[in-house]
Amino acid sequence: MKVCHYFEFESRITGGIRESVAHQRKMLDRLGIEYTTEPTLEADVFHCNLLGPRSAWYARRAARRGVPVVANTHVTAEDFGDSFRFTNALARPLRPYLEWAYGLADALVCPSEYNRGVIESYVDVPTTVISNGVDREKLAGFEGLEATYRERYDLEEPVVFLVGHVIKRKGLETFVEAARRLPDVDFAWFGPLDLSLKGRETTTLIEESPDNCTFTGYVDDIRGAYAAGDVFCFPTHEENEGIALLEAMTAGKPVVVRDIEPFEWLEDGRECVKTAADAGVDAFVEAIERLADPALRERLGANAADRSEEFALETVAGRYRSLYEEVV
Repeated sequence: MKVCHYFEFESRITGGIRESVAHQRKMLDRLGIEYTTEPTLEADVFHCNLLGPRSAWYARRAARRGVPVVANTHVTAEDFGDSFRFTNALARPLRPYLEWAYGLADALVCPSEYNRGVIESYVDVPTTVISNGVDREKLAGFEGLEATYRERYDLEEPVVFLVGHVIKRKGLETFVEAARRLPDVDFAWFGPLDLSLKGRETTTLIEESPDNCTFTGYVDDIRGAYAAGDVFCFPTHEENEGIALLEAMTAGKPVVVRDIEPFEWLEDGRECVKTAADAGVDAFVEAIERLADPALRERLGANAADRSEEFALETVAGRYRSLYEEVV
């Protein structure tokens, strides 16, 4: 079997989508499935990760050639808003485009049950839930970077942290305001920080954040973030799955999240602390204060690490083989 594993705009897209594509290719390598990253219909399966205009062009022609099309549903109108400059304006017209584009596929890969529910309101195309997975090998040895990264960013335990692009949808306001309410606790957001891509509200929140709230920008070794952090605070309002969340759990970090549909699989008090879906800053401050207890952090973190094993690439990989065999 040969797969065309195409990622349109590959040189420009970063963040979770790029990580998911890297994970998929590691899984294909693990499975011994031959693939090319160049767009072509000289393959048994055309698998695209972002249904832009070029991918759609190939998908339409694949139907005529009898080549099955598989597409990942990384993007929805629901999670597109409150991300970067102009994304709110584009979110509404994005849905009809995605309804058309996803409709070109023979099978859709959804990273979570929540995402599948959203996608099934868009199109009547068979869906399969396959997690983006977590690359445990990428995090190997992270513990050894703790002192280096804490010294680099002047952080003291317990550090409340987050990893990923700094965008409003991920709960930026809650993160900043929680830091303001807890001036004796260090907060750190590890991830790209290009203010030219942010809206005015996001830029203001970053620039006016308190002294104990650090935005590191891009870090050369993301393992350092998981070494330096103690409590993964993820007040996102909308998420398809959350690779950084899975990485934090793999690193044995307790997490604080909203009780929203994407996180229904997480058990409050076992591997995380949950706030109400519409919780304000007070609830997150209370959760963080609870996790000042090292024993509680250790217990929840150990449970989180155990739970993360079901998302390991070696666990998830076989589902891609089964899907390809089914569509072929």
